[in-house]
Amino acid sequence: MELKPEETDLLTDYLDHYGSLIGDKRTKKAFRGTIKGIIAAESLVCARIAAHSPELAAGKNSEQRIRRMVGVGKQKTTKRSSLDADHLCAKLQERALEQLQDEEEVWVMDDGCDLRKPHARRMEGLMRVKKLDGEGLTNGYRTLNAIGIGKKRRGILHHRLFSSEEEAFVSEPHEVQKMLHAVIKATQRLKAKIIHAMDSGFDDVAVWSTIWEAGQQLVCRLCHLERLVERQTSDGRWETISLTQAASGLQELAEVETDMVVQKGRQKYAKLQPVKARIAACPLRLTYQVEARRRRDGERRQKLVWLVQVVLEGLNWEPWWLITDIPVVDAASATKVFCIYRQRWAAEDAFKVSKECLGWEEVQLLALDAVRNLVALAWVATGFLYELGVTFEWYEVRLLARLGGWEERKDPARRPGKIVLMRGLRRLLDMQATQVILRDEIATYGQLPPRLAALIGYSTTT
Repeated sequence: MELKPEETDLLTDYLDHYGSLIGDKRTKKAFRGTIKGIIAAESLVCARIAAHSPELAAGKNSEQRIRRMVGVGKQKTTKRSSLDADHLCAKLQERALEQLQDEEEVWVMDDGCDLRKPHARRMEGLMRVKKLDGEGLTNGYRTLNAIGIGKKRRGILHHRLFSSEEEAFVSEPHEVQKMLHAVIKATQRLKAKIIHAMDSGFDDVAVWSTIWEAGQQLVCRLCHLERLVERQTSDGRWETISLTQAASGLQELAEVETDMVVQKGRQKYAKLQPVKARIAACPLRLTYQVEARRRRDGERRQKLVWLVQVVLEGLNWEPWWLITDIPVVDAASATKVFCIYRQRWAAEDAFKVSKECLGWEEVQLLALDAVRNLVALAWVATGFLYELGVTFEWYEVRLLARLGGWEERKDPARRPGKIVLMRGLRRLLDMQATQVILRDEIATYGQLPPRLAALIGYSTTT
């Protein structure tokens, strides 16, 4: 199956955005082939990438070309190209800003994610990260990522892989501040209102201070309920209390229903099903220091914030405790804050695509910079997949959905997800790689092995 010549090749158009980083045609072919191979192979193992790439499958030493491109060994593909992690991520951010240019409001999903290598011993800069089940530590690296989500478009605003064992490392809070400043600087070019949504790993007043000083807003899940805040009394005074004590002043404002993949009652497995959420909130005042991570004498300021509690009915879960500077005063504002934090799971979806479906934890290179560069290429592939599905009206997207096993539903809102679209793209790329190898076999030997040719319906002659 082939797309008609007059139809747009979405992936080719997407990869053209990175053309300015490429210095020659040979590198261009290796770059495009690597991205397609990553998607088709579901892996960052260079040999698998080469074997599944339409451009590289039939070539000799294709694996070595990929390894040279990402900087393995002393020789690189070309000195005229800039296909390193920093340049690739800058282009990812540039692409995201183009996608989000016309949005009125953008929710930025800031997140940290571990790349785990439990069996690795010789990879450069391995640090200790949490195991997948959260029990104990294992070898790996840390990443910080930010994804911007608008009503119509979305894009990857930041990605960085780092290790506490590398020479230039200062601290993880320093890395977080670098990410925040980079994302804030980039999003200030947009006309949109920017709201950051963060998990409990960012429960840090220094993080919130950086966002507030930039004139942006946040919704953050809390971890430290012992944090001291101020509550206004009936006579107008402000008293210092903990967040736990502040919960006594919560007022229920809304009850919403959302679909979540959860396990209720005696259900054996988690599944997508309706869940009711009760949302309560109360106003508080928080004192923070400007540039707390950079200066000891930063000005101290006060900020009006809202403590938000989300209780999910029918689930044996602890309540979600959120803090936000968005005024939560009625059902509409309470629902909005819930939706912003709920949308954070879209970030988890992106990580699932990168980690599970593109296999970035399978990377087997020894040099840290090479690991960083190859994982950045995986994020380039993720960026393309992340754009799919937004424009379902395009024929190419509908075809990929069909190749991925999706069937048209009566409900037009039930569109295929990125996993289905990627499955379809993978089948298409595998077909192209197969065609390349078969044509090379026929060109070399004059025909295919007769029994295999009969099996697939090929002519046994050229």
